[in-house]
Amino acid sequence: MAEIQSSGRPIDQLLEKVLCMNILSSDYFRDLLRLKTYHEVIDEIYNQVDHVEPWMTGNCRGPSTAFCLMYKFFTMKLTVKQMHGLLKHPDSPYIRAVGFLYLRYVADPKTLWSWYEPYVKDDEEFAPGSNGRMTTMGVYVRDLLLGQYYFDTLFPRIPVPVMRTVVSNLEKMKLPTKHAGTTGESTRGSDETARRPPSVKAALSVSFGQRAPHRASTRDSSPVRRALPPSSYDRDNIDDSRRSPRNRRSHSRELSDRERLDRNRSKDQDRDRDRERYHDRDRDRDRDRDRDIERDRERRYDYDRRARESSRRDYERRSHDGSRHYREGSSRRSRSRSRSRSRSRSQSRYMHSDHRSPPQDGSKEKTSASSNLAKLKDLYGDLSNQKEDVGKDRDPNRDIGSEEVIRLGGSSWR
Repeated sequence: MAEIQSSGRPIDQLLEKVLCMNILSSDYFRDLLRLKTYHEVIDEIYNQVDHVEPWMTGNCRGPSTAFCLMYKFFTMKLTVKQMHGLLKHPDSPYIRAVGFLYLRYVADPKTLWSWYEPYVKDDEEFAPGSNGRMTTMGVYVRDLLLGQYYFDTLFPRIPVPVMRTVVSNLEKMKLPTKHAGTTGESTRGSDETARRPPSVKAALSVSFGQRAPHRASTRDSSPVRRALPPSSYDRDNIDDSRRSPRNRRSHSRELSDRERLDRNRSKDQDRDRDRERYHDRDRDRDRDRDRDIERDRERRYDYDRRARESSRRDYERRSHDGSRHYREGSSRRSRSRSRSRSRSRSQSRYMHSDHRSPPQDGSKEKTSASSNLAKLKDLYGDLSNQKEDVGKDRDPNRDIGSEEVIRLGGSSWR
């Protein structure tokens, strides 16, 4: 089966950029990856969709389930047969409404009337918005053709010649050619329909879980807001605006100027706040980097200082040990030299004394022997004659004139 004749625009350009980004970043759309077939998506629409607005309402955040499922159909590229099955589905009007929305975004504008013509008088009732306001499917289809905005979001533009053809065909069928308001006002800024976020930044905040675009009806239905009465200034302005159209236009112009100034002021404040935050972050990062650099420098300095001290202690220890060994070796060598010197001196002195002592000892011995002999002679008498007699008796062959040496103590006698 052939696919639906499309306008040729890529998928990410069919919707507004803010809405498309929020759909792609939503958890519900990621969960839709489990749906593989056309019938599974239809069952999901039947079970989950209760309105066909682009945004979730109340305190909820993010795009609606209807638009997430419609974007799922975008990725599947429905055929003509599948589209007819959606538009004629009997189970739920929201399945049919998602089909009409799909055609309004994807189909070629020249083919829209051929798709919508059988249903411009459809009388099935349903509530396209979350406020519960009922309408018929025919009125909803005509508003899709005639309106440029859909609950304050932007539809793809229909060329002027195609729009003229649509209006003429409605006139021929004697149907209204004006927007009925079932899909929001034909212009933005209405207080009765879901408001568009005031800026792209506020809309993108939906993706980051900060705040969702709220409906005016939701704000008005809040018990806190409903309990607060309008101020006297607001009442005076309302009374003045009701008096004349000129005052109403000037008042709206003043309000628009004031809102624009407030919005610009809030943007400037946000920009300044972001700039200060980035500046503080950069300053903290620089401070941390400087602290790390200083800590590394101190660590390297301590390491170098400890290394120098350890090397100095090792050098002093080695030098001390070397000097001690040198002193011990030198003292040992000096003692050995002194011993050898003293030994050599004593030997030389002894040898010298041996060479020179005989004549001196002889004279000394002679004098001491003669003195001792004289003393012995005085004590014991002269025994030379007795010795001669005894010698004659013992050894007759011995010479009489020979002398006999007698040593007593350290001295000797002859």
